[in-house]
Amino acid sequence: MSGTFVGMPAFPVAAHDAVHNQTLRGNLRHATHTIRAKRAKAVAEVSDWAALREAGKQIKDHTLRHLDRYLVQVEEAVTAAGGTVHWAADADEANRIVVQLVKETGESEVVKVKSMATQEIGLNEALEAEGIRAYETDLAELIVQLGHDRPSHILVPAIHRNRGEIRDIFTREMSEWGRPAPDGLTDTPAELAEAARLHLREKFLRAKVGVSGANFMIAETGTLVVVESEGNGRMCLTLPETLISVVGIEKILPTWQDLEVFLQTLPRSSTAERMNPYTSMWTGTTDEDGPQTFHLVLLGNGRTDTLADEVGRQALRCIRCSACLNVCPVYERAGGHAYGSVYPGPIGAILSPQLRGTASDIDASLPYASSLCGACYEVCPVAIDIPEVLVHLRERIVEGGEVVREGNKVVLKPAKGHAAERAAMRAARWAFAHPGALRTGQRLASRTRRFHPRTLPGPGKAWSDSRDLPTLPPEPFRDWWQRTNGGKDGAK
Repeated sequence: MSGTFVGMPAFPVAAHDAVHNQTLRGNLRHATHTIRAKRAKAVAEVSDWAALREAGKQIKDHTLRHLDRYLVQVEEAVTAAGGTVHWAADADEANRIVVQLVKETGESEVVKVKSMATQEIGLNEALEAEGIRAYETDLAELIVQLGHDRPSHILVPAIHRNRGEIRDIFTREMSEWGRPAPDGLTDTPAELAEAARLHLREKFLRAKVGVSGANFMIAETGTLVVVESEGNGRMCLTLPETLISVVGIEKILPTWQDLEVFLQTLPRSSTAERMNPYTSMWTGTTDEDGPQTFHLVLLGNGRTDTLADEVGRQALRCIRCSACLNVCPVYERAGGHAYGSVYPGPIGAILSPQLRGTASDIDASLPYASSLCGACYEVCPVAIDIPEVLVHLRERIVEGGEVVREGNKVVLKPAKGHAAERAAMRAARWAFAHPGALRTGQRLASRTRRFHPRTLPGPGKAWSDSRDLPTLPPEPFRDWWQRTNGGKDGAK
């Protein structure tokens, strides 16, 4: 299993297989509809939601504009509080740092809080290659790990599994990882949760090293924040002797006051809760309270390249709430695995191609994994205009152009397979720039309308197989306008 999903097919291929899986589609439809209905109700309770949304956007944009200054401030604050800061330019460097830190403790196992950043870099696989076993403690992540599976949702990684499948995984796999599942385990939620609790309890009490991410970092104090719903995070963050946190550089907030905005918007947008059950915060180390050694690994891994893109950088506002996934008609039918990334759904369609580049088939296809309906933008608590970025990335793939890769400006060549699209766009641009030619073409198209095919030939057939070609009117609009004096003559 690869945390970076290397080798996945392009989205259209993966999605084609996924949409024919009726069990998967049923699981996704039930889960996403339930979550988004609860979210809508929770958000409707807040009279100033629009103002909170705009505040979150402004805070994030301000931080990204001054990220260099706030990163230095975080390093100074964490160091002053007794922690150690490490800088990782990419996934390989981050993995080397964490592996070395664990080895220095002499331990061969770690417990983990749910972390998108560590999944992004494939940390579990890197640890396993060095003989270190990582135990996921979030319930959904545990299900994914025991099932030798991949996460398919940002908030609920096992959303593609139903209760019967989870029971079978627990029964079959728990004994290989620690305490076995109870005899006669059923698929009732209470029994499944209890089986997970008993299985994880011994790991919490035994582990000397914890690994986490963070939802937010407060620059003025060096405080890290994790919000969660199960309590497993609190156990991982307080019981081990050593804590290692791998955090993307975009997770910074300037002040404590800024955190107040996101502690209102994140729970309602993600779990539809007014307040998340567990909010854990830690600042460096404290004698005889919590981990005695704390390491913060600040992760770049494509984020500075993304920051250089004036349109695409808004993806770095993301607070990983998953609201966009739950309203997306494409995600609901294709599922998360089809995106070939730890970040699925609409946010993954714009974030992954920027973090990883568009050289692979899967990354070049992700900006097209959308209907551009705009539902994702409407629910985003930090107002990321995902459709705008999708169109921006499509243009980059088709036309090529200058981008930043690993801190250097490079020129991308136009992607293969888009020659006809580029030719059509150039022809359209020329026609709109020459009104006489456009007028002649419109009249010709109207007069020959009865001969027009119902479906497109060649490469266009795939498009028209699922869509009706628009019917041309009997005459162009400008001819109608002239003939009827702008409709004043009452003629039709």
